[in-house]
Amino acid sequence: MAFMQQIENIACIGAGYVGGPTCAMIAYKCPEIRVTVVDMNAEKIKQWNSDYLPIFEPDLDEIVKSCRGKNLFFSDDIPSAIRNAQLIFMSVNTPTKTYGKGKGMAPDLKYVESVSRAIAEYSRGPKIVVEKSTVPVKAAESISAILNEAQKKNPQLSFQVLSNPEFLSEGTAINDLANPDRVLIGGESSPDGLAAMTQLIQIYEHWVPREKIITTNTWSSELSKLAANAFLAQRISSINAISAICEATGADIREVSYAIGRDTRIGNQFLQASVGFGGSCFQKDVLSLVYLAGSLNLHKVADYWLQVVEINNWQRRRFADKIISEMFNTVSNKRIAVFGFAFKKNTADTRFLPLVTYKIFKFMIVICEIL
Repeated sequence: MAFMQQIENIACIGAGYVGGPTCAMIAYKCPEIRVTVVDMNAEKIKQWNSDYLPIFEPDLDEIVKSCRGKNLFFSDDIPSAIRNAQLIFMSVNTPTKTYGKGKGMAPDLKYVESVSRAIAEYSRGPKIVVEKSTVPVKAAESISAILNEAQKKNPQLSFQVLSNPEFLSEGTAINDLANPDRVLIGGESSPDGLAAMTQLIQIYEHWVPREKIITTNTWSSELSKLAANAFLAQRISSINAISAICEATGADIREVSYAIGRDTRIGNQFLQASVGFGGSCFQKDVLSLVYLAGSLNLHKVADYWLQVVEINNWQRRRFADKIISEMFNTVSNKRIAVFGFAFKKNTADTRFLPLVTYKIFKFMIVICEIL
């Protein structure tokens, strides 16, 4: 079989918040494997090769510097990385569409498509292609269709597409990668599909106990990532909804949160009332789930998950109204300090902040970043 050869060369297309830390950890734990992270953004690659990495994560700097130039490399030569790799991670952005069918809901897969076409063009032998990006269910089918066309033209080519979604959190990414709750791998049940999954399992087994590595079919793996983020977003919207009741009744949301969090069936994570969730993932992934349910004519399901986003938006507006009310209903000629501008601690990521997204503060702000 084409996928029985031990993996010695890995490429990752996409040097962002997922691709960079993930491949740094693989290189750190698998010194015998050459890992190359590529990106079309030459400036970003230059930063990965410098003393000032393009992203901040606790302990990432030390891991990168211990492996870089040995078995971890950063490059903008995408064709070369594809040709030399046996296994290729696809770790590109899948933002919400801003045009066409599904605008404002569906994920935009243009980068996934362009990477798939690059792999089809530059491959010279068997490749295991691994989805790291968060994608809708059946995305692997579209990737396979592109790769299979190349295979028809060149019989020396063969591809297996796996789903291996990331479950790391910004701010704790290195710890999440080093000590994961689980590693999820989805693929085909064919002999080649099982062989490809085995190769990826063997990479993770360098540091992850086998019982934590879950294997499923491709579609279950793709959906599990969306569902996980939707459930986490749901908890945030749920506790924020309860906080509104607390404010109206005199109950203390901190006491309520603590009380329900002591229930072992519920747990205490993601039960802190706040201005709402931000960042680049939760809203995008919940909306993707809403669009998926709607496209399957599961409109009650779509409406249910849409309310998670609606509560989040309402909480932001409610927070803004409260701030303005406390300032005598005017913000003219006033200065407001925001302590901690990123969407969570231990990250410098300011994408899709609740404050920025809703333009809560359109007046002068003194920013005090706390990392």
